[in-house]
Amino acid sequence: MAYIGRQPSYGAFETQNLTADSSTTTFTLDYAVGSTASLLVSVAGVIQQPNTGYSISGGGNNIVFSAAPTTGDTVFVTFLGLNRDVGSFLSTGIITTQTELAERANSGDFFLLYDTSALVLKKIQTSNIVASSVNRTATGDGSTTDFTVTNGVTAAQCLVTINGVVQTVTTDYTVSGTTLTFGTAPEASDAIQIRELPA
Repeated sequence: MAYIGRQPSYGAFETQNLTADSSTTTFTLDYAVGSTASLLVSVAGVIQQPNTGYSISGGGNNIVFSAAPTTGDTVFVTFLGLNRDVGSFLSTGIITTQTELAERANSGDFFLLYDTSALVLKKIQTSNIVASSVNRTATGDGSTTDFTVTNGVTAAQCLVTINGVVQTVTTDYTVSGTTLTFGTAPEASDAIQIRELPA
């Protein structure tokens, strides 16, 4: 058949049939997927809604139904997208650009990590990463009340001492943005230590 313009092209989508037994809810997939949206799932002719009718587990290697498909039901999965193996991208240096986060990451932010044991890209929440503490020292002059801290750190994350005496949070000092402010300026030659603890 002739076409005006470019001839239509069609993608090839892999399909996997699953055997329902009225009790099994978790099935191993032929291909790992990155999200539930990468699957088109049919149970007895009814398309299942991602994250409601099913979810994925095991790094995208398993499909988990919210209810076990009934024996005799025709169940199949069509793969709309597969996990990309990023190992070769990392080892060959294809991924070369990066953007620096010039401030402390929020606790709700995520980092992407390549798990070399599972050979998959994973995300990890900032709050689950143990960061190193930051130590700052200064000397009082009898008038200065403001001292610099890392943007995003809270007063509760700062352990502050003057001449070795621990200061009380909000009573002796507060933090706003990149500034730690003492209620009373430390005396001249006072040894100030500010330790920023991990979030």
